[in-house]
Formats: sequence, structure tokens, C-alpha cells
Amino acid sequence: MDGWMDGWMDGRWMEPEGPTVIYICGPLESFMSIMKLFQEETPDPENYAILYLDVFGESLTDRKPWLKANFDWADAVEVFKSVFIITYHNPENPEYLDFQRRLHARAQRDFGVHLEPSLMDYIAGSFYDGFLLYAMALEDTLAEGGVQNDGINITMRTQNRRFWGITGLVTIDDKNARNIDVDLWSMTNQETGEFGVVAYFNGSSKEIIWSQTEKIHWPCGGPPLDNPPCVFSTDDPSCNDGQLPVLGIVAVGSGLALIIFGISSFLIYRKLKLEKELAGMLWRIRWEDLQFESPNKYHKRAGSRLTLSQRGSSYGSLITAHGKYQLFAKTGYFKGNLVAIKHVNKKRIELTRQVLMELKHMRDVQFNHLTRFIGACIDPPNICIITEYCPRGSLQDILENESINLDWMFRYSLINDIVKGMNYLQNSYFGCHGNLKSSNCVVDSRFVLKITDYGLASFRSSFENDDSHALYAKKLWTAPELLIYDRHPPQGTQKGDVYSFGIILQEIALRNGPFYVEGMDLSPKEIIQKVRNGQKPYFRPTTDNRCHPEELTILMEGCWAEDPTERPDFGHIKIYMAKLNNCYMFVCLCFFHREGSTSILNNLLSRMEQYANNLENLVEERTQAYLEEKRKAENLLYQILPHSVAEQLKRGETVQAEAFDSVTIYFSDIVGFTSLSAESTPLQVVTLLNDLYTCFDAIIDNFDVYKVETIGDAYMVVSGLPVRNGKLHAREVASMSLALLEQVRTFKIRHRPNDQLRLRIGIHTGPVCAGVVGLKMPRYCLFGDTVNTASRMESNGEALKIHVSSATKEVLDEFGYFDLQLRGDVEMKLNHFIQGCFLSRTKEL
Repeated sequence: MDGWMDGWMDGRWMEPEGPTVIYICGPLESFMSIMKLFQEETPDPENYAILYLDVFGESLTDRKPWLKANFDWADAVEVFKSVFIITYHNPENPEYLDFQRRLHARAQRDFGVHLEPSLMDYIAGSFYDGFLLYAMALEDTLAEGGVQNDGINITMRTQNRRFWGITGLVTIDDKNARNIDVDLWSMTNQETGEFGVVAYFNGSSKEIIWSQTEKIHWPCGGPPLDNPPCVFSTDDPSCNDGQLPVLGIVAVGSGLALIIFGISSFLIYRKLKLEKELAGMLWRIRWEDLQFESPNKYHKRAGSRLTLSQRGSSYGSLITAHGKYQLFAKTGYFKGNLVAIKHVNKKRIELTRQVLMELKHMRDVQFNHLTRFIGACIDPPNICIITEYCPRGSLQDILENESINLDWMFRYSLINDIVKGMNYLQNSYFGCHGNLKSSNCVVDSRFVLKITDYGLASFRSSFENDDSHALYAKKLWTAPELLIYDRHPPQGTQKGDVYSFGIILQEIALRNGPFYVEGMDLSPKEIIQKVRNGQKPYFRPTTDNRCHPEELTILMEGCWAEDPTERPDFGHIKIYMAKLNNCYMFVCLCFFHREGSTSILNNLLSRMEQYANNLENLVEERTQAYLEEKRKAENLLYQILPHSVAEQLKRGETVQAEAFDSVTIYFSDIVGFTSLSAESTPLQVVTLLNDLYTCFDAIIDNFDVYKVETIGDAYMVVSGLPVRNGKLHAREVASMSLALLEQVRTFKIRHRPNDQLRLRIGIHTGPVCAGVVGLKMPRYCLFGDTVNTASRMESNGEALKIHVSSATKEVLDEFGYFDLQLRGDVEMKLNHFIQGCFLSRTKEL
């Protein structure tokens, strides 16, 4: 039959030698096409017996199978004489006939569907009998003290069972398979070509019951032989054509030698190729090949310029002293692609053959649920591992992010990804993970979970403080049998990985962090000590069937069993999760059908819309936070630099130094401040200056002036720059000086309330040059002789008086309401005198 099928697939007919039995199982259209080719290519159809498996009897609607195909049959009756059709046996007991009648009536009443009696009804009856079988097994289980969710016990009670159901006698074998009854149809009327039942096979008794009224009409007078001569058995001497010739022996020997040589050559080639790969170190990445963004890079240009933009750090959240947040991998670029860079706390790596072999296998890993290993850098001190970067962060980040809503369909998807990744890993070269936890289960941009930090045990072993909080927080996923070691083997064990998976399951189910114990606020160290003690009842996390399915609780408790041999392996977990997923998907489909939906597409679209809305809210929240921080930064900048200068810097413009023809500068200091400081503590001096200058700052806000700086007890203010105001600068500074002097007369020193603070003020008007100086802590500085003169007017003045230069007096006289008293010439510097005045008050107009 194999040769015949090969020939048919090639579009030609290969005729076998002697009678042949052919079995066909497939769609009715394919069967008819085969029979059409059979008619065209076979000159002797009587030498064939063709058995077609048609369990629902679709080809027997009119009892003439060829009528189902639109082919031009030369002699259909002659062709189909060799055909036998196997179908389900249609039950004839009264219970089944009544069930069939009620089934058709309910289909018409509830769904408006008219059904004709057919073998399709047998499937509905079988489902009914299957439910009866489950009910009986469940009843027996409960009667003996079992529980309804004990699937293994219930399944065992369905084996080797016999009972009368709707479809008749139901027998189940030791593999939980039903022994079904079938009918054998053959052409019983050689003239019309009608088919009829010629035999019935009883699956319960394993007997064939031949029809009393119909019989098989064999085209060649009898059935094909069960054991044709020289086909299955060659014991008959007549089947041997003779001894094998010498040429045949030589050919066989040469062929065997060639095969052995080929296998040996292939093994040697593989060995050489492996050695070449190990020596080539294709995994090695040089530190210079990695590119990083520097957050403190500034471009220097002509003039003073301050860059206000900040570049983002390549690090995320850090494991704090309380162990609640994880450390993101540092990122960089390798060959233009964003990668994760994980530094290794080692001075050097010894490249033994074992390490080289492990690196080679790491590079060969290509699996959708394991992060791709890109390479490693072993250039001291920059020893690091470079892997695929997953931008969604770790599973721990997603679970801790309350803004991300995780429905159970999404949670099951994450769990399945972990199971698939671990099942692949444990069946690979590496054997196990050894450090599985939610922080090294990362999620890529397509929300596919991938396991990272596997393999390379010689790279990852590190020495940490044995009593650090972070170290105990990392051990929350470690199995009890590994906690007995101060530093458990980095490669870990497969059963230890299963325990870690159980802890992750609890994290996903409750979203309360790793090893959550309800009603207890324990530190990681206390939790580890309780788990390590191993006293019954064993200390384990909390489960809550109100928050997650009961089947998940069973899986969790099985994974974190105290005895490692009682924990399932990931192969069995994968099968268990597949059944759990099927049940969950069935419930979802039922829910969607009830809601008027025909698929889970609406749910997927709803999840995408919900994610988009969450993302929009998160973006809006982050935008508002950014704008608030920007406003604070701008306010701080406006306090350091003039408003117009700050705006130029924000626009990225260069602030050029500028000359001003006429401005008024104010200087003041405290007379006797040195002795006052010597008699006070440093804290008292700081408090005094802070109180005084806070008071001054509040007053100068009422005038068109700019505070340049304060140095110790010195206070410097200017008006007329950077925004020019004509000659109003002298008036603004004079009015401000009078206000400050008036305030000082009533100012109280906290630690010396009975002392009078004596302020000395000097004012001068003239040209200056101003500009921004420096990049770090930039200052808007004034330069020119006017600054020095104003400073000397202050130093040559008197306490509680305002010393004004003649240049300032000339401008003030134009306003006509300032009272100025001549003082006389004042020496500014060697042989240089200037006429000074005292400003006492404003005139009454």
C-alpha cells in the first residue's frame, strides 16, 4: 500500500503484485478523488479490498457513495464493489431513540434548527454517557471521603467500568478509552449498487456478528489472503532466488565501510568546529565597542552659555535598605542596538575550558522565553555580561506598579511564559537556573516574559555582606534545602527552581510582594530563619482562594513542598497549566457568548483600550509632575539670574557681555560685624544674616532693582540693568535705601535683642559692563570703576547713614524730592577725591 500511495501522490498509479487491502481515512472529497483515480488507472479492481472509515456515514446518505461526487463514472457499480465502509453502530435501544427525539425537539425549540436523524446524534449521546461516567466516579470518590477537585482519584475510578447508558452498554478499558461498536457496510445489491450492513462489531465483547440477511459479494470470489506468499514471510524455500553473489557481498562491504568513514569524518568535523568556536571566542565584546550616554557632557562655545537640559540616567530603581525595589540593568548601545549591561564584581575571569564551553552554549541559546545572550566583556575592570534589553522592566516592577491592571488572562500568560522558559532551560545544557525570582523575569515590548540571569555561574558568584538586608531579601525565593548553605551553589537545583516558581506564583496571584504572610510584618531575615528551621507546620506564604483559583493554590503548595521529591517538575507543571488554561479559556468563551460576543477579540481590544487609557493617565500625571518641577527650577533660576538673562539661557542663546552707560549701585555692610561675630556662635551668626537678608529681600521686591550678591555681611544691589530704565535707577535705589534703613532701626537680633544693628550704605551712579560668568553656579557679574567707587562710598560712610556720590546727587536732584546734605570731599583712592552727600529722607511735596 505504501508504494501505491507514493504513486498516487506523484499523479500516477503503481499496480501492486497480487491482491491488496487498502485502508483510507480522510474527507469524503479525498476518498472520491482516490476512487476516481482508482477507476482510471486500475484494470483489475477485483484484486483490491478498500476499507473507508466514515464514522458518521456521510457517504451512505443514499446508500450509493458515488452519488456524493460530481464525477463522470464509467461503471461506478463495478468500481465500488471493492469498497467497504466502516461507521458507528446506530443504537436501537428505546432509551436512545427517546433521547434522539428529545434532542431534535429541543434543537428546534431553543435554537430554531431542524435536525434529521443521523449518526451525529451518537456523539450527543456519548457526551451524555460521559457525564454519567464522571458523576458515578465522583460519587464513589465522595463516598470514600475524597474531594471533588481530586482529579487523579476521580480519573482512576473511571477505568475498567461497565454501565448501561443512553447509547447502550458502555465499557471503559484501563486507559479510559471506550470500546465502541461499529458497522461494516458493503455492496449488497450487485445490480443497483446499494450498500447494506453485512457485519456488526461489538466493542464490549470483542465479537463480530454477521448479518443473517446480507452477505459480502467478493469481486474475485473470496477475500484477499491474510499472508500472501513471499510477502510477510520468506521461510518458504521457493521464495529464495539463490545465494547472495560475490559482487553483492563486495557492494555491501563497501557500503558499510563508506558509512563508517562518513560517520567518523562527521564526528571529527564537529570536534574541529567546536574547538574553532571555542578558540575564536565569538562571544567576546571589547569595552570600546560599547557606547554610553554621558549625563554631564557640555559643549563649550564662545561667550557664557549654560545648558539647562538634563539627560536621563541609564539606571532605574535600586534595591533599598528595605529591599523593596530592584536594580535595573545599566543600558548601552552595541552595534546600534540597545542592550542590557550587567557588571560583574570580579577583578578577572579565568577562561577555563568549562567557562568557554558555557559561553559557547549561552551564545547558542535561541528561545522566545529566554533573554538572548549577546556577549561578555572580560577587560578589567569592566567585566560585564551583555544581554538583550527588555524595556518593560521586570515582572516584579509590573506587579508593584499599581497603575497596571492585570486581569487573569494576562497573569496566566505570564505564568505560562515562565513555565515554558524554565522547561526549556532545564532540558538544555544548563540544567537549571539557580537564582529564579520575579526580578530576573523581564518583559519585552510585546509583553512576552523572558527569563534572564541564567548560566555563567563562574561570572555571577559574588561575595556580599552575610548579614545585609538586601541579601536576605534576595533569598526569599530560595528553597529550604539550599538555605542551609551560607552561599548555596550558584548553579542551583531543578527542584529548587520549582520552589522559586511557587513563590513567584504567589506574587502574581496576590500582588503583595514576595513571600507575603497575612497579618505578619516580618523582615526578610526573620522569614529566612523561619523557613530554614523546617519545623512543622512549615512556614510558607499566604494563599487566598478568594483572590485566585483554587487550582492555582494546589500548584503553589505542591511547588513549595518541604521535601524536594514531592515537588513537580516543569514538564508536569506545563501539562497542568495547559489544562488550567483550557478550563479558563472555556469559562471566558462561555462568558463572552453570554454577553453576545463570539470570540475573545472584544476582550483583547478592551485590554488594549484599557492599557492605552492607563498609559494616557500616566503620561498626563508625569507631564504635570514635569511641569511642576520645571516651574520650580525656573523660579530657582530667576532667583539666581535676572529674568531676561534666564530666558535667553532657556532658549539656548549665548548671553553676551553688555555695556551700560548709567546704572546706580548700592553697597551696604554691618558696622562692627567682626566683633559681633567673635562674640557669637557660628549658628547665631548664620541666623542673624538669614533673618536680616530675608527681611531685605522682601523689601527690594517692591523696587525696580536686581540683587547681585551677598558676601558675608555685604549686600549689593543694582538698578538700570539688564533692563534699562532711563534715569529712574537712581530714584529706585535711593528709595530702596531709605526703606532698608528704616527697617534696620527696628530690627531685633535674636540672641542680642538689646543691641542696635548699625547698617552703613553707599551709593554711586556710573557706567558698568555686565555678563554671565561660569557654568557651575553661574553669576551675573558687574565690572568697571563704578563698582569700586560704590564700594568705597560704603566703606567711607557712617553707620545708619546713606552715603551718596556727587554723580548720584545730580540725578536725584532732577526729581526734586530727595533731601541731600553735603558732606565734603571724600578720598576714594590715592590723590583722588569725590564730593559726597548724605541722603536723609524725602522732602514733603
